[in-house]
Amino acid sequence: MQNYRLLQAARGEVLDRPPVWIMRQAGRYMKVYRDLRQKYPSFRERSENPDLAVEISLQPFHAFKPDGVIMFSDILTPLPGIGIPFDIIESKGPVFENPIRTQAQIDALTPLDPETCLPFVREILTTLHKEVNGQATILGFVGAPWTLAAYCIEGKSSKDYAIIKGMAYSQPTMLHQFLAKLADAIAIYARYQIDSGAQVVQLFDSWAGQLSPHDFKTFSLPYLQQVVQQVKATHPDTPLILYINNSAGILDFMAHSGVDIVSVDWTVDMAVARQRLGADIGVQGNIDPCALFGSQEFIRNCILDTINKAGNQKHIMNLGHGILQNTPEENVAFFFETVKQSNYLCNNSN
Repeated sequence: MQNYRLLQAARGEVLDRPPVWIMRQAGRYMKVYRDLRQKYPSFRERSENPDLAVEISLQPFHAFKPDGVIMFSDILTPLPGIGIPFDIIESKGPVFENPIRTQAQIDALTPLDPETCLPFVREILTTLHKEVNGQATILGFVGAPWTLAAYCIEGKSSKDYAIIKGMAYSQPTMLHQFLAKLADAIAIYARYQIDSGAQVVQLFDSWAGQLSPHDFKTFSLPYLQQVVQQVKATHPDTPLILYINNSAGILDFMAHSGVDIVSVDWTVDMAVARQRLGADIGVQGNIDPCALFGSQEFIRNCILDTINKAGNQKHIMNLGHGILQNTPEENVAFFFETVKQSNYLCNNSN
């Protein structure tokens, strides 16, 4: 059976129930993934080897039959293609040997040519499209300019973002140039994913929630708009989703990015999010990932409450962040089955 429910919801069609997938859908909570990781300990090998990346992407599809299958990859994947090498160390995360700190480094960056430096991405998405065979929507994803810049400038994950914020406040012109170059590269990468088979693309601006509303409007939003405008210019019918962690303070501004769907974290009530975003913007989310450690009755109540508040149009069921390590797989299965068995009429949705 064909299943384009997620794509249909993202385009605003009215359905009988919401589509469902989970951020970090493939990963450490699954035993089959942990077993494979023992054999292939390098994250970059797992994400950049097409055979491995396809196998990992399909693990939750085979186990749970979600409505969306997302490519197993990383938001940093295109950076070496513009001249920013990095490595990912297990349990530590990304590490940049030469963080971006100078004008000369920014001037030396090159335009992204994904066909040359990211051919494995096309192979992964093309193969996923064939393997899924219309039984789910294929999702691609990219990192947003501010978040990628934060990694590149900090040189690793950060708790206070002092280095990039220091650059923003003391050398804003240089940072703006860097963000603009990243935005161009990200737009090229997103279009490449769509041309390779991605039917929906999610933008992760995970660290933008650490910005004040004013700084978000200055250093993140214009470059999100730059990416969206460039992608929509060539692929106007491909829905785009924007996710920002800890986004309660900037939720209203996310609606101005130009995306079709805003992914809401669990710090905002779904009914409130709907009101703040307006009728034209779809929503995704927003169950607390820790809910999947609760009883099945608790999980069911969270699902039904979210469905009731989101309404019967432009809502994609998801967690408010990525699924957590050690989440019981049986609860993940229950989450998917409960959503798939739900019905808007039975849930008294409007």
